[in-house]
Amino acid sequence: MSPAPNPAVGSQRKSAIQQLSERMAPERDRWLARNAYYYEEETRYLRFLVPEGRTVLEIGCGTGALLAALRPARGVGIDFSPRMIALAREQHPGLHFIVGDAEDAETLSAAGGPFDFVILQDTFGLLDDCQVFLERLMSVLHSRSRIVIAHHGHLWEPFLRLGEALALKMPQRGASWLSQRDVENLLSLARYDTVQTARRQLLPRRAFGAGNLINRYVGTLPVVEHLALRSYVIARPPPGPAAPEPSASVIIPCRNERGNIEPILQRLPRYPARLEIIFVEGHSSDGTFEEIERVIAAHPERRARVLRQPGIGKADAVRTGMAEATGDIVMILDADMTVAPEDMPKVFDAIASGQADFVNGTRFVYPMADDAMRLLNLIGNRAFSLLFSWLLNRRLTDTLCGTKGLRRTDWQAIDADRGWLRIDDPFGDFDLILGAARRLLKTIEVPLRYAGRSYGETQISRFRHGWYLWRMAFVAYRRFKAF
Repeated sequence: MSPAPNPAVGSQRKSAIQQLSERMAPERDRWLARNAYYYEEETRYLRFLVPEGRTVLEIGCGTGALLAALRPARGVGIDFSPRMIALAREQHPGLHFIVGDAEDAETLSAAGGPFDFVILQDTFGLLDDCQVFLERLMSVLHSRSRIVIAHHGHLWEPFLRLGEALALKMPQRGASWLSQRDVENLLSLARYDTVQTARRQLLPRRAFGAGNLINRYVGTLPVVEHLALRSYVIARPPPGPAAPEPSASVIIPCRNERGNIEPILQRLPRYPARLEIIFVEGHSSDGTFEEIERVIAAHPERRARVLRQPGIGKADAVRTGMAEATGDIVMILDADMTVAPEDMPKVFDAIASGQADFVNGTRFVYPMADDAMRLLNLIGNRAFSLLFSWLLNRRLTDTLCGTKGLRRTDWQAIDADRGWLRIDDPFGDFDLILGAARRLLKTIEVPLRYAGRSYGETQISRFRHGWYLWRMAFVAYRRFKAF
């Protein structure tokens, strides 16, 4: 005899959904097997978004197959079908499952928390009031939590209804067919920030191997990807109460920049109160290291020090400085003085306020000096910004701006994950941009003033380094799109 339906389910619509779930519970695994390719692709992408070993709450967990596949350190599933939960507990005894309505505050409270990730797979459109649910969900989140909402693209509604009629798809009743913009709007109303969006699965069938080829190399193309079956929205809760002002480190890679050292130290604002300045010198031939030592000695009131990088290239200099930084927030300022040091507090404030997890400077908002960027560099920068915006599903207008900022703990996580990217980035910019996308960090671009050089020559070779950029674009394509 099956358990009685959960009395907490209030609305008539929801009662009908629950009754269907009860009937489908014994057949759910058969439906998963029948559409194995679709569910395997879904699980593979969600595993890409959710690293193993995190705390995960799944709303509408069914029999728990997805939750188990994510391999959480602590996994909790909520479903209002007692028969689904009974099967989930039997099949996955290491996870915790709750019978209840996730829109009910008491049910959410019983889940515990806080959770690193909350997953709603085809559940968001079944809620009676999405906005109220999202507001209540904050009780089980922390400031760094991420919500992943997976749903069907609304253009597929007639095809999916036909699939149900032909017994090709698991039956579903009462769902709201929401577009990606609908979901983002509901998140915004509940004060969440959308971190990024994605679309996957143009062909939800294996089709003798054609499904993989189409989904990876055709379905991810610009414009075409908007026709995909699956839509994903990743969001974060609003920032918590203001914390005490964090400390900061400004890392300044410099090679053959002797004439810029003292102006940097003089112009860099003394903000925040706990600010350290780390010059990382890169085997200069013009006496830059000695000049840094002289300037530091001449300005003992500034908390500044100098490191000599062990390797070569800006990326090595950045990693050297990051490893020695002690600030809660770390920022990068190029020593060529093309970006005004006075703008660094803007980078700090965007992170300290909770508006951003990762700041990328952009030089393409304010007018730049006539001699600041050569035409070929300008065209290339614009092109690569468009390319990486598509690759990473987030807006980037200036991928090569050297000014960046993030929390030191986030940099440590990105640096530990560099082996996954398998990328040799001589600039250091793409280590951070790709790493921030991989870690689902909220990215904001801060407009910066851009001037021409007053001392020294650029370290960038348009053609030799242009080849590196294409290599990094290909790596990003394989890691974030066609994987």
